[in-house]
Amino acid sequence: MAKATKKQALGRGLSALLKDPSNDIKNASDKNADQIVGNVIDLPLQDIDMNPFQPRTSFNEESLRELASSIKELGVIQPITVRKKGFGKYELVSGERRCRASKLIGLETIPAYVRIANDQESLEMALVENIQRQDLDPIEIALSYQRLIEEIDLTQEQMSERVGKSRSAITNYLRLLKLDPIVQTGMRDGFISMGHGRALINVESVDKQLDIYQQILANKLSVRDTEALVKAGKMGSDTLSRKRNTSTSLPQHITAATDELKSKLNTKVSTSITGKGSGKLSISFTSKDDLERILKIING
Repeated sequence: MAKATKKQALGRGLSALLKDPSNDIKNASDKNADQIVGNVIDLPLQDIDMNPFQPRTSFNEESLRELASSIKELGVIQPITVRKKGFGKYELVSGERRCRASKLIGLETIPAYVRIANDQESLEMALVENIQRQDLDPIEIALSYQRLIEEIDLTQEQMSERVGKSRSAITNYLRLLKLDPIVQTGMRDGFISMGHGRALINVESVDKQLDIYQQILANKLSVRDTEALVKAGKMGSDTLSRKRNTSTSLPQHITAATDELKSKLNTKVSTSITGKGSGKLSISFTSKDDLERILKIING
């Protein structure tokens, strides 16, 4: 018990050091940097900004309440990781659920592992950390892999080493992003599994892909049933006879722009044509924090 008390006091002492403007640390080579960087420090939650690179776009409220209850009883067992942004300001790298849960029970400080990193390093750390530790849905994982490739310029070989997954596993996730957005949303919401999605990738026609997707939901088809249906190239008669109420296909440039926004904002984006050359754009968010994250990215 004495050992734990000493560790907490040390954290408070380091926190006090950070409040001194003469000790503002910007690089690992700065004075007193060795006392801050790489150490666990008690930081005020109000001084920590959420990570705009967070791949997770939704948080289960019940799960957060359970974590908050655990933190209330036992404290924050695993420190969060932050990077120093300026004097008295930090940005979360990993541990958003712990931050949210701590705020739920009114904590003012949280133990944090402090790092100094640029935007690219922070993005890579956040994505890799979340892929490895969080229960992300398959599409969120796929989007994280895509961002590592496009924004960090990692090859699949390098990414395989970073996240500890085989190249074939990474390829399977990335292929999910070729599915129709409606099917992707169904996977994100838990209506179908990754196995269903992998089977549907082999259906080239979007109309047929959506027909089979609807049949999976209506008949509660297993992955094996779906694979057999795709392989046979046939659909149930009820599905064939039903007229699907779909809008006119979007022009390629609009589809490409929508996909780019989805990837950049890491959230659901939908577009529709309302007239000659005009249309509507809809950007989804799951909470106030998620909205602020999206606005940060949009505002640069």
